[in-house]
Amino acid sequence: MSTTDKASTEAPNPSEETADSAEARENAAQEAAGAQLSTAPAEDTGGPVGIGVIGWIRWFWRQLTSMRVALILLFLLSLGSIPGSLVPQNQVDAMKVAQWKKDHSFWVPLAEKLQLFDVYSSVWFSAIYLLLFISLIGCIIPRSWQFVGQLTGRPPGAPKRLDRLPAYATWRTEKAPDEVLAHAKSVLGGRRFRTEAAAASVAAEKGYLREAGNLVFHIALIVMLVAFAWGQLFKSEGGKLVLRGKGFANTLTQYDDFKYGSFFSSDDLAPFSFTLDKFDATYEESGPQKGTARDFKAYVTFSDGADGAPQKREIQVNKPMEVDGSKVYLLGHGYAPIVSVTDPTGKVVFKDAVPMLPFDANLSSSGAVKVPDGYSDRDGKKEQLGFNAMFVPTFAGEGKGTMLSQFPDLKFPVLALSAYHGSLGVDAGLPQNVYQLNTSKMQEFKDPDGQLFKKRLLPGEAMELPNGAGTVKFEGVERWATFSITRQPGSGLALSGAIAAIGGLAASLFIQRRRVWVRAVAGEDGVTVVEMAGLGRSESAKLPEELGQLAAALHQQAPTAPDQPVKETVEGERG
Repeated sequence: MSTTDKASTEAPNPSEETADSAEARENAAQEAAGAQLSTAPAEDTGGPVGIGVIGWIRWFWRQLTSMRVALILLFLLSLGSIPGSLVPQNQVDAMKVAQWKKDHSFWVPLAEKLQLFDVYSSVWFSAIYLLLFISLIGCIIPRSWQFVGQLTGRPPGAPKRLDRLPAYATWRTEKAPDEVLAHAKSVLGGRRFRTEAAAASVAAEKGYLREAGNLVFHIALIVMLVAFAWGQLFKSEGGKLVLRGKGFANTLTQYDDFKYGSFFSSDDLAPFSFTLDKFDATYEESGPQKGTARDFKAYVTFSDGADGAPQKREIQVNKPMEVDGSKVYLLGHGYAPIVSVTDPTGKVVFKDAVPMLPFDANLSSSGAVKVPDGYSDRDGKKEQLGFNAMFVPTFAGEGKGTMLSQFPDLKFPVLALSAYHGSLGVDAGLPQNVYQLNTSKMQEFKDPDGQLFKKRLLPGEAMELPNGAGTVKFEGVERWATFSITRQPGSGLALSGAIAAIGGLAASLFIQRRRVWVRAVAGEDGVTVVEMAGLGRSESAKLPEELGQLAAALHQQAPTAPDQPVKETVEGERG
């Protein structure tokens, strides 16, 4: 018979059974000492949830509210934001969306089915967003109750074998056990440990802010989600081009373009107005960075409300003007040549500053001059005039290159015009691009060679239209600036949530949850034996160091007995 078979047929040894039972009890005590060092709810073991609809609902809820699923949803939300950054969005720039569709016509049907032009309001992005919101709440509520229970509970009693714990110290002292325990409670309390005294020991615990930081982090994520949703639903953003000397009032009809959230109301617009008094721009005059912008600044006269007193304000790039929850940003600037048009009788039928749209860093600009009303030709027939325009603030000179600006400031301004007559198409009521001329229903003015009539003009110069059709004069140059007026009501809340999330994450990473026990009992020779041990939630080299400091502080109150050799050890992590 083999040794294994023999052992199986022999009766159990009572002494061995007693030793095994004691070992099991000691292991249970060790587990109890380290239990609930984390205030996280117990991990779902996947037990029965029932059958039928109720069972499936319970199973789905358990999965949805698990931290694993919350992290997956957070990753999916980040992943889902990528198309919103790569593909133009309708709510941001409809013209870029149209251009993208033109350039990528093959992908347009798929992109529209996937709602890639409206990512942040799409069904799939909203579903991820709401599921993440519910998941975080489902994670936080039980975790919070568990944390409250731990705060109201007391540290567990000391295990029988303290020397089995990762950090351990012991010595013998002449002080009485009660006196040693009193000093231990004082030392631990002075280090902000929560203490609990027992018959022959003191239990202490510290590091509750670790789980508090964890809860703050998850609550802050919910705050940021709420702030993001609030901002998207109630936001408003519009743009306005303002000529120097002209003004703007914060009403819907004044905007050149306007975008808003689902719950926006026109009553939410802050009542204010401003006039652009002056615009200054400075550029690098020489060197390899010649023409690089150095400073943009708009000087405005601001009025808060209908009866507000005028105030002088300055608006700079990245330094907006704040008004009652709205921010006025300076976005860009350009030039607006002042053009006048007279009919064949010498009557001025048009005179205005016409904004030009820059297309390079030196502010070479293009645009259109449109005369929709008041003009009649030499025979008295009413017509509309249109001019394609090209403007450069600094022209290199005749024969010195193309019609492109050499510097963004007004050094040598030149305006080039080409002339048309007929119908501008504005009477149809369809929207038109103010910077482009629709010549589909217009005819060219011809020069003596039968070509399109065009001419370059300096400030103060004029050109005579063919066949006595009138005169066009370049009167001068005005500046314009574009402003963005935004209202994002959830931005402050989102910032607070982000700061709280960073603080909570730092607390959960750097604060360690740990327990310390001190036992003092009289030995056989009447000398008190002091034992100290520490246990942390996770392995850390700081735990033995901290226990050594606590042992040194207690040793000053209960020094080693003089007639005994000093026996004091602080052990590190055990394998």
